[in-house]
Amino acid sequence: MKLTPDAVLDQQAKLLRDSNSGEEISLTFAETKVLACLAESEGEIISKEDLLQVGWPERVVAATSLTQCISTLRKKLEPYPQLQLKTLPRRGYQLHIERPVVAPVEPEKAPEEAKSPRTNTMLGSFMVVLLSVIIFVWYMSDYHHMLQERLQWQSDSKVTLNVGGIRGDAKLFYRGDNINVEANMWQKHLAPEHNHADLFRRFGAFASSDGNNYSIGICPDYVEGYCSGKKLLNIAATEHKPAGLNFDKFLTTRKVMEDRIKYNRMPMLPNDGYHGEVLEHYYHTNIYFPVADQLLVRADFSMSFVYEAENRGVFFSSTCLTDETCETTPVKYKMTGRFEQYEQHIGDEVVEVFHVTLTSKELTEPETVSPAALNFYRKLRKQSIFDEELYFYRVYQDDDTAVWLVPLMGDLSVWMTRSKLAM
Repeated sequence: MKLTPDAVLDQQAKLLRDSNSGEEISLTFAETKVLACLAESEGEIISKEDLLQVGWPERVVAATSLTQCISTLRKKLEPYPQLQLKTLPRRGYQLHIERPVVAPVEPEKAPEEAKSPRTNTMLGSFMVVLLSVIIFVWYMSDYHHMLQERLQWQSDSKVTLNVGGIRGDAKLFYRGDNINVEANMWQKHLAPEHNHADLFRRFGAFASSDGNNYSIGICPDYVEGYCSGKKLLNIAATEHKPAGLNFDKFLTTRKVMEDRIKYNRMPMLPNDGYHGEVLEHYYHTNIYFPVADQLLVRADFSMSFVYEAENRGVFFSSTCLTDETCETTPVKYKMTGRFEQYEQHIGDEVVEVFHVTLTSKELTEPETVSPAALNFYRKLRKQSIFDEELYFYRVYQDDDTAVWLVPLMGDLSVWMTRSKLAM
C-alpha cells in the first residue's frame, strides 16, 4: 500500500518502507492493522472501538493499548510529515495525507518565439525541488517540533474536587488520548473522609494528567486573576492505588519539612532600584508525592529564565528530593540550557510554551534512599541520562505566581511563586 511517493506500507512483512532510500521501519501486528485501516479510509474518522477490533481481533484489551499504539505510530511516521495522524476527541482518529500540488507554470511567450519544452520541464523540476526543500526545512525546524509536542495537550473541561473540606473547580489539562480524567482519579488520593482542615475557605486549582501522573496545583486564597503565593499546595500522585492523604497530618508534616530543609528557595528583596542589563525570572515551589503507607516525599523545585532577547535566553532549574524523616539524603538534580518561547493555545487557553535544549545535567547521588523515595530517584536518574530537550508550559500567571506544566518525573501541574532579579 503506497501512502506517499516515498512511504510504502508492507502489511505482510509488517514494515513501513522508504522506496527511495530502502530504509525500513518495523511495525507490530496492531500498528500495521491500525495504520492500514486508517489509510484505506483516508480522511474518515474511525472510532476507537473499530480500531480496537482491527488491531486486536478476538481479544479484549484496555483502551490504553490503542492510545499507546497511536502514540508509537506517530513517532514512526515522523520521517513522513505528509502523514498526519489526527485525534478527534471523543470521536476517534483520522489519517490525513498531504499531497503537494505544484501549479502549472505558464511563462509568457516572447513575441519572437515561445520557450522550448525543455525550458518548461526544467522550471517544473526546479519548483518541485524548491517545494521539497521548503517541506524538509519546515519539518526539521524547532517550531514544527514544538507544534507536534503542543498538539499532544488538551484542555476542554474542569474537575470538581474536595480539598480540605472545601469544594472547588480545577482547570484540567491532559496529555494525549487520556480517558481517565474523571475527578475521582485525583479525589481518591485526597481521601475526602479525612479531608477536613481549617486551611482556607476557597481555592483555585489547576489539574493535569499524562496518563500516569495525576497532579494538582492549589492556591488557597485565589480570587479571579490573583494569588498571593502563600501556602501553595502541589500534590502529585504517581500510582493508581489511592494514597489516602490525611490532610491534618499532611499539613503538619509539610510545615516541618519546609521549615527544616530549604535548598532552592532564593530570598528575593523588593525592588531596590537596581535595573541591570538582564532580568532573571525566578520560580519556586514544593511538590509532594503521597503514596499509601509510605513516607511523604517532597521535591523542592525552582527554575529560572534569563532573557537575552524578547523570546529566548538561558534556562536553569534545580530539584532537591527528600522524605519526611530525612532518611533519604538529598537527591539533587540540576539542569542548564537554552530556551525559545512561543505563544500558543491549548483548547481555549492561551499558554506560553518554553522549548528548552539542555546543555548540562548534574545528578548528585544520595548516600541512602528510602523505599518511599526510590521510585522517584529512579525517574530522576532516567531523566538525567536520556532527556536532551524539554517542554515547559506556563498556563497561568499573575503578579506573584504562575502555574506551569513541568516535565519533572512525568508531566506535572504546579503552582509556583514568581519573582524577578535584575543582574
